[in-house]
Amino acid sequence: MSELRTNVESVLGQIEIPFREQDLLTAGAINSLSCEGGEILVGIELDFPSAGVAKALEKSIQDKLAELSGVNSCKVSISHSVKASQGQQSIPLMAGVKNVIAIASGKGGVGKSTTTVNLALAMAAEGAKVGILDADIYGPSQGMMLGVDEGVRPQPYDEKSFSPIEAHGLQSMSMSYLVEENTAMVWRGPMAAGALQQLLTQTRWHDLDYLFIDMPPGTGDIQLTLSQKVPVSGAVIVTTPQDIALLDAKKGIEMFRKVDIPVLGVVENMSTHTCSNCGHTEAIFGDGGGKEIAELYETELLGKLPLALSIRQQADSGKPSVAAEPEGEYAQIYREVARTLAVRLASKNAKADSVIPSIVVADD
Repeated sequence: MSELRTNVESVLGQIEIPFREQDLLTAGAINSLSCEGGEILVGIELDFPSAGVAKALEKSIQDKLAELSGVNSCKVSISHSVKASQGQQSIPLMAGVKNVIAIASGKGGVGKSTTTVNLALAMAAEGAKVGILDADIYGPSQGMMLGVDEGVRPQPYDEKSFSPIEAHGLQSMSMSYLVEENTAMVWRGPMAAGALQQLLTQTRWHDLDYLFIDMPPGTGDIQLTLSQKVPVSGAVIVTTPQDIALLDAKKGIEMFRKVDIPVLGVVENMSTHTCSNCGHTEAIFGDGGGKEIAELYETELLGKLPLALSIRQQADSGKPSVAAEPEGEYAQIYREVARTLAVRLASKNAKADSVIPSIVVADD
C-alpha cells in the first residue's frame, strides 16, 4: 500500500458521518478509493438518505484531503443505499417495501397525520423513495392532505392488486380513495381491521425505501392487525407536551413494546406558539414533556414542532409545509427529524446485521 493511500485512509478514519456518530472507515461507508498519480477518487455510500448532508460532507472530505502532501486533485462522490429491516420475527417482508414505519399517538388531536405527511415528504426530499398508507379507516385524511382530488380511484395493477396513487412524489393508499368523501364507515373493529389488511395486501408498492403508516389513535384492532400482519421496522410516537397527551403516549409506547416493535423516537408537536402580532413565544401546552417521555422509555426526542397556523393551513389545502415551502423554517425542522429517524433506523439495521448467531453443540 502506498504512503499516500495510507494517509488518505487515515484522514477518512477521522471524518465523522453527520448524525451517525461513526467515522467513514468504521461505518464501512467507503466503497471505492483510488490514489493514482496524486489524483484522489473517493466513493462514499451512506446507509441513510443523504441529500441533506452530502454537500457539506463532500466539502469536508475534499478540504481535509487537499491538505495532504502529494495530492493534486480530489473528487468525492456520495450516494446512499437504504437496507431492508426484518421487523417482527416470522412476518415476511412486504413486496416492494424495505422499511415500514408506524406513526402513532395514544390520542387524537395531536397532529399525527400532519406530522406523518410532512415526515414522508421530508424523507423524500432527503432522496428516499417513500409511500404513505393511511390506516385510519374511520377518519382517513391523507388524501386531502396530499391534494388528491375527490373521486380519484386506484388503478388495477393486475387481477389481485392495484397501484398506489402518486402525489407530491409519494406513493399513497387510503380508504378515502375507495369511498365517497361523506361516507361514514359504520363498522365494528374486526371489519375495520379486515379493510386495513386488504389495503396492506392488495396495494402494489413500487420499490419503497420507507412506507409510513398513519395509524389511528388508540390501541385497538387496527394496531393489533398491524403488529400481527406487517413487518414493522419501528414506530414513532407523536405527542403534545400536555400531561393528558403524554399519559396516552405512554400507553402507545407500552403497546408497541408488548408486540415487539421498537419505538424509534418521539416527536413533540405543538411545542411552542409564537404570537404573530408581538413575536412572543410561549409553551401553551407545557414544556419538556416529549423529552421526559423519551428519556423514560430510553428512546430519542426526534424533534419539536411549533403550533403554527401555516402548518395547519398548508396541510388542509393539500400542499403540506415541506411541499409548499421546501426551504422554509418548518420544512427544515421536518427534514431534521426525518434525517434523525433514518439514521436511528439505519443504526438499528446495522446492529441486527452484525449480530453473530450462537452455535450450540449438544449430544443427542
